[in-house]
Amino acid sequence: MTSNTTNEDTLTQTILQTIKEQKPETVEQLATLVAQKTALPEQQIINRILKLQNQGKIKLTQQPVSAPSDLATYITTGQALWYWASIIIALATAISAFTIPEDLFPLVYIRYALGTIFVLWLPGYTFIKALFPTRVPIKTSSEDLDTIERIALSSGMSLALVPIVGLLLNYTPWGIRLTPIVLSLLALTIVFATVALIREKQAKTTKA
Repeated sequence: MTSNTTNEDTLTQTILQTIKEQKPETVEQLATLVAQKTALPEQQIINRILKLQNQGKIKLTQQPVSAPSDLATYITTGQALWYWASIIIALATAISAFTIPEDLFPLVYIRYALGTIFVLWLPGYTFIKALFPTRVPIKTSSEDLDTIERIALSSGMSLALVPIVGLLLNYTPWGIRLTPIVLSLLALTIVFATVALIREKQAKTTKA
């Protein structure tokens, strides 16, 4: 009993200190920040936050956002915006690669910009998102740093994935040409993004 009380007191102090230092606006943001500082399950942290809020000791603007129970509904919510953005960028890149000639200025710069994102970031981003749908496995002091770590990992993973795709295509009848490379990266991005969306929805449903 004493041990449980001590743990609750420690968790309460961590919650209060996090609010004072980082000023999160929602229960979900606060729970994420506290989880990065402790080894406790996030649901236990949320329960403690809600208890403190009911007691009037803390005040936050929103309750945790629960994920819809079915994928068809989840994909239409704001939590899936990253998924649609990834798919749209990938499709726009493929269309521009096949429709904008290299000598068509200045539209070719759109092709170059989309191609850079498509090759150097998007495959790695969706792959990392599929592996770690909610948080990267690197302890950080804030949500902003978690985003920075995810961007860095995404760039590094893209630099690893794209050469592998090129190497595999080299041993196929299609070879390393524009069409097979674009279609291969497009397929990988869509597959990784879809897997990531499913895993993210399952993780948020479990937490809820």
